[in-house]
Amino acid sequence: MAKLLLLLASFSGFTGVALGAFAAHGLRAKLPENLLNAFQTGVQYQLWHTAALIGIALLLLRWPESTLFKVSGGLFVLGIVLFSGSLYAMALSGIGKLGIITPFGGVSFLLAWLCMGAGVWRHL
Repeated sequence: MAKLLLLLASFSGFTGVALGAFAAHGLRAKLPENLLNAFQTGVQYQLWHTAALIGIALLLLRWPESTLFKVSGGLFVLGIVLFSGSLYAMALSGIGKLGIITPFGGVSFLLAWLCMGAGVWRHL
């Protein structure tokens, strides 16, 4: 599981940096400020939670059977897809209704942090 999460983190980190550069250089003149801000928020959350995903993978190297760390890693991935992905889709398509997905990603992030904390409490 740790290897999978590290591979997903490397992909997420790569795409986060690429999308950030795309926003800064390719979208700045094409999107209204509110949509550009939404896109950049997606990039920020993606990169922060990519770092958290790396942390979870490292914890799993020490405690490979930890269900709490495994669930936390899955929730971080789900949060990145739902939260950041919905903001990217909304900004690029202009379909504001896609923003209804974003809170589900936020809840996934919150649950991931709770599982991580519970795992730390249990194992450390």
